[in-house]
Amino acid sequence: MKRVIRDFPDYPKPGIVFKDISPVLMDMNLYGKVVETFVDRIRELNVDAIVGIESRGFWFGPSIAHKLHIPFIPIRKKGKLPGGTYSNSYDLEYGSAQIEVQKDSLPKGARVLIHDDLLATGGTAKAASELVNQAGAETVAFAFLVNLTFLDAEPKLKDVSNHIISLVNY
Repeated sequence: MKRVIRDFPDYPKPGIVFKDISPVLMDMNLYGKVVETFVDRIRELNVDAIVGIESRGFWFGPSIAHKLHIPFIPIRKKGKLPGGTYSNSYDLEYGSAQIEVQKDSLPKGARVLIHDDLLATGGTAKAASELVNQAGAETVAFAFLVNLTFLDAEPKLKDVSNHIISLVNY
């Protein structure tokens, strides 16, 4: 995976090294192996749904959910979902954002895995877990393709769940 993931220094701003996972999408054999690896590691957790964070959480999340025969629920940027939504604002490593989930998307008490492409500071994943809580569901695990371990986000997420899956660590 590390041979495929590309680095873009100083993107989106100076000092940030962007980890580009899009080459994984260009190799469907590799994509399938990534999905199967996630499925193998998630299956034992007995989750009821996968919540994916816009936009790169949508790249693998629906395929994983399909293989596990469970729903995929999108978390999107503010104003992108119709109907009633729960909303949460949070800080990023290079700004701030607001995300939402539809109020009727998660059943009360559902066991949820939150999926995104990359774990950096943990702000987005933590904000997503707060949305899951607002919906009356429970975050039981997180799954990321890439974990930037040098940013030490795992302790922030372990307040929510000790199940943190990552396939590639930097």
